[in-house]
Amino acid sequence: MKFVKTDDVKDGMRLAKPIYNKKGVLLYERDSKLTGQSMASIRNFGLMGVYVLEPAEPLPPMSPEDEAIEKFLTVSEFRLMYELSEMIRTGKISKLRTIADSYLSESGRMSLPMKFIQNLRGAEDYVVKHSSNVALLCALLSREMGLFLEEQRDVVLAALVHDVGKLNIPAKLMAKEELDAEDIAEMKRQELYGADIIESCFTSTPSIKRTMLQAYKHIDAFENKKEKDSAKMVKTAKVLVVADMFDKLTAMSIQKEPISFISALKILMSNPDWFDPDVVKALERCVNFLGEGTSVELSNGEKALVLTTNPSNLLKPMVLVFSSNTIIDLARSSVYQGLEVVDTMKTLDSRYIMDKEAIDKLKNGASL
Repeated sequence: MKFVKTDDVKDGMRLAKPIYNKKGVLLYERDSKLTGQSMASIRNFGLMGVYVLEPAEPLPPMSPEDEAIEKFLTVSEFRLMYELSEMIRTGKISKLRTIADSYLSESGRMSLPMKFIQNLRGAEDYVVKHSSNVALLCALLSREMGLFLEEQRDVVLAALVHDVGKLNIPAKLMAKEELDAEDIAEMKRQELYGADIIESCFTSTPSIKRTMLQAYKHIDAFENKKEKDSAKMVKTAKVLVVADMFDKLTAMSIQKEPISFISALKILMSNPDWFDPDVVKALERCVNFLGEGTSVELSNGEKALVLTTNPSNLLKPMVLVFSSNTIIDLARSSVYQGLEVVDTMKTLDSRYIMDKEAIDKLKNGASL
């Protein structure tokens, strides 16, 4: 599987992910071959690009739950776009609380750890899709951490509206591959303008603006290597910081290539002063980082396949080493001290898919 920018899409490429319209109606199924008409539609949607399969790559498995989540997010994003636009136009909110509750309800139906699916984004819908993903992560994390229901609602609402000011940024600026100092300053002005909109819309719940502003200042300081604010952060802001940063690091954007989920998790784990360890641990439990059958790179340079996950230490699962065809348990610290997973395989090609039956045989010591 690979990401192809819209301008580089070619006739005959096969979609790796489905494309829905704003009502959640499936327009193009996975494994659909792109034609002149479908390529024109993709360009009209304003998509930054699409995920496609390699020529000989089979369609990777996608569970009914994965499909349901993707459809939920697609429909919710169109609802959110309308509500945020109205929020800017009128200074009032209408159905945002209902939308926030739908994210909480959806998160409660998910099996953990869930398969977090990064979506396709264009310059015009990047803000909404980012906000939607962050809201879903905040719903999962706040529930997993046992926050009070009111705190869960606050952090999901803050996630949905935290980038509302960016909707005033012209699409041309959002689509620029390189930002100069003036571009960055304009983005910051709009982000802070968003805080004023949030304050006017949530006069009865000042906790929404507090959560958004604390998270914004904290992330801005981290990204620009500034001194961290000494003020104590509220729990909801700590959750929003982790969710926001995880999505930023792993999402495709005009300005940068995404990094793997594991690489993003390592950044969060290695900066405990910036990203609350309890929230990061909750993220580990909520998102499927290294499921069975994942191809990984080890710290000694070897390539391997995950056979059994290790909840107590995500980076030390039981694996099958490809070069020697041997099974090792990285959790045995006395034998494999210092050896761990450093990343998932860079090539997301599923031409070789090991099914559950084969993995179970390997666990039991049987040969294939």
